[in-house]
Amino acid sequence: MIVPDDGIRRVLLSTDDGDMTIAVDGVRAPASAGYFLGEVRAGRFDGTSFYRIATLANQEPGQPAAIEIVQGGGRQPLAPTSPIIPHESTRDTGLRHRRGAISLGRFAPGAVYGGFFLCASDQPALDFGGGRQPDGQGFAAFGMIAEGLDLLDRLFARAESQEILRHEIPIRRIILL
Repeated sequence: MIVPDDGIRRVLLSTDDGDMTIAVDGVRAPASAGYFLGEVRAGRFDGTSFYRIATLANQEPGQPAAIEIVQGGGRQPLAPTSPIIPHESTRDTGLRHRRGAISLGRFAPGAVYGGFFLCASDQPALDFGGGRQPDGQGFAAFGMIAEGLDLLDRLFARAESQEILRHEIPIRRIILL
């Protein structure tokens, strides 16, 4: 992966509601950033959607920690023949699940979904040692929204009574800048 000297690659995420620019950190989270950027280069997010918005009010009872996120992209895990991506915990990268962070969803450390999520507010429960995952490993944050937090707010405001949206929000495309 060729990256600028600072290791940050920018991508443009476009929806019918507007655009945002995301700064992807290929230095502190090279595996997660590399996976995401590979999916972007292949066009795998183009024409997908934001299909889940978790709010404090719409999560199933019994969740270990309530979160506020907007999740999109693919919904499927890697194929069984795909390599497992090294899990880059926030303890190791120093990246945190703060408002505007982008991170990979996962079943287990390294077994990621084909998508990503954006933090609508600070989410320490998603960091290493946080309460969202029983294994305590947290999720792999790999960047931040550089421009377009207002779009994140508009997306989050479209939450429904359940996390999985009946009216998904189309992602037109995500491209490298």
